[in-house]
Amino acid sequence: MILPVPAKLKGWQPLTPSGVAAFANASMGRLFLVQFAAAALIAASLVWFLATDWFPSIRAAIHRLPARGEIRAGRLDWADESPQTLSEGHFLAFTVDLNHEDRLHLPTHVQVEFGRDSVRIYSLFGCAESGYPRDWTLPFNRSDLEPWWGAWEPPILWISAGTTLVVLMGGWMLLATVYFLPVWLTGYYANRDLSLLESWKMAGAAMAPGALLMAAGIVLYGLGALDLVEWIITVCAHFLVGWLYLLMSPFCAPRLPSPVAIRGNPFTVPGDKRNRPRDRRT
Repeated sequence: MILPVPAKLKGWQPLTPSGVAAFANASMGRLFLVQFAAAALIAASLVWFLATDWFPSIRAAIHRLPARGEIRAGRLDWADESPQTLSEGHFLAFTVDLNHEDRLHLPTHVQVEFGRDSVRIYSLFGCAESGYPRDWTLPFNRSDLEPWWGAWEPPILWISAGTTLVVLMGGWMLLATVYFLPVWLTGYYANRDLSLLESWKMAGAAMAPGALLMAAGIVLYGLGALDLVEWIITVCAHFLVGWLYLLMSPFCAPRLPSPVAIRGNPFTVPGDKRNRPRDRRT
């Protein structure tokens, strides 16, 4: 007697291991649509964070700049008081300290300090310093920067969203190409019905749960529910979530039929009525 092979799973949601396994039998269009939705959530949360938590500090810093000033030949032309704070927010702050005397240390996650010859960025990871470009002349005054920022703030948000979508979609395709072979090997040794292409699609769908965790982490960080260290832990955890789904999902794929089920019982004598299954209706 031949036992039926369980039907392959079908579905849309990648929130459970069985849901991720269902994408092995889904079309490429369905997989890309779900990946696009997950990437769009991250892009939307990032745009919200920039517009709510970073850009107000930038606008406030520009508003406090003097009426005249520029960066010319690699040096900042600054005639106002130094050091001084241009803006201070919970996430981002701007200061001017011409000699980098380290007199202004603000309780913010990122502090941008403009000196006479360079700009320094202070954060949890330490200090990074970069000199001003010597071949450019850049405005550093309220009169020029306020209209410039007002015109470019919306396009910057759209560019950030588009870049996030492209990077995530391309990165997930690359990761699926790296991860599909371990997924296929896991399914092979677990006696699961998985082809190489199905393993690639399953690996691509396994990125979605971690993406949802990343989007939630950005929103919670922007609301102040997570501090910087906790947000970094969330970023690391979203990779672990993807790996966990990669490990569990192959075991949710349909099993391959055993040889005995395909060939029938070798100890059964053809035509022997004693070995025939009884009719339960009698």
